[in-house]
Amino acid sequence: MIKVGKKIFAFLGGEGPEVSVGVKLPRSVLFARAQPFVTKMGYGMDKSGWVAARFGKGDKVPLALLRSWIDESYETVAATALPKRKR
Repeated sequence: MIKVGKKIFAFLGGEGPEVSVGVKLPRSVLFARAQPFVTKMGYGMDKSGWVAARFGKGDKVPLALLRSWIDESYETVAATALPKRKR
């Protein structure tokens, strides 16, 4: 997990040849959920705009898209995690 302040803005994981990224996407959530590599986050987090992008061995990983999602998630979480002077 990656945090800003004390709040998580991204989950990174993987086991074996698989890799996953979990992010909170208030602006891009509908587009993200339409992607074939995106699944529900679980634990009810999908209700808050969280999604999980999962990739297996040999899958093409859209790095630029994932970077933009991580940025969006950071901006969203930082807005409530940090005092205004540190954003």
